[in-house]
Amino acid sequence: MHEPEDEYEEQAYISKSQLKRDAQALQELAAELAKLSREQLDKLSLADSLREALGAALTITQHGARKRQLKYIAGLLGREEVAPIRDGLARLQHKSRQATQALHHIEQWRDRLLSEGDAALEPLLVQYPDADCQVLRQLIRNARREQAAAKPPKSARLLFQTLKAAASSRND
Repeated sequence: MHEPEDEYEEQAYISKSQLKRDAQALQELAAELAKLSREQLDKLSLADSLREALGAALTITQHGARKRQLKYIAGLLGREEVAPIRDGLARLQHKSRQATQALHHIEQWRDRLLSEGDAALEPLLVQYPDADCQVLRQLIRNARREQAAAKPPKSARLLFQTLKAAASSRND
């Protein structure tokens, strides 16, 4: 039996293709991280050098320079444990999806109120009991008038904001 002469022979063989796939995965992670805002980046546990490089990437607009910066970030990620970073990114993206779904739900209520009027107000008040019924009725009437007169949807926007406030008070 052949004894390994040094520690490098003991390591498992990693194919060149696997190394390329790993590098590509790090570049994709770098691109995802570069899309985040500074506030979102602060929520992740990142090394200072990585945080600085991502902050610099936010300011770079030229394609070539941005691509080089993303490669640099991918290199920094190669030195880090990426599993916690991926988990944190997944949590942020999940919260973002939930917030988007909540806004779509509020938009659906607004559209339903504008199309059905008082008939849709009863189920809304069951779901959001803290909502002010009189204010909602007034906004619905004003929004319908604005639609009929082809005016800007000021009251429809106010209705959306009122529904959003009612939903957030319910979630608090």
